[in-house]
Amino acid sequence: MKLEIPGYHTLEIEHLLLDYNGTIAEDGVIRGSVRTLLLLLSGKLDLHVLTADTHGTAKAECEGIPLHLDTFPTSDAAAQKLAKLQELEPSRCACIGNGRNDLLMMEKAAFSVAVMDREGLYAPLLTHSDLCVRSSEEALELFLYPKRMIADLRG
Repeated sequence: MKLEIPGYHTLEIEHLLLDYNGTIAEDGVIRGSVRTLLLLLSGKLDLHVLTADTHGTAKAECEGIPLHLDTFPTSDAAAQKLAKLQELEPSRCACIGNGRNDLLMMEKAAFSVAVMDREGLYAPLLTHSDLCVRSSEEALELFLYPKRMIADLRG
């Protein structure tokens, strides 16, 4: 996905890194509307779900969605998310998150979206993200309707 944003910069996003709990899942469950959007996006971007899997449901919930699932220990989640971003080349990555363990990833990604959905938002993410939205659906829709990003970010 190539996106030229006047007065900002050009994004060439290949990978979308997604936090799981509080971002694409609520209490460990992916809502139907989020699942639909993930399926639509999987044809446009390489999707990566990165999670400490607090509820132990990520593998079952992500079944049938073309994506890469990475789970890791809770105590090391922030470092693991950053390592995955660096492996995929930050300049080609966008990310969506809501928690403290998303901060490092969101600081370094080419484009980041903070989600303030039902499970809340770690407040410092607001100053380390390019955009903030009210729901997981709104975050995912930015990548289906990229002119929304242009309208928000242009100079």
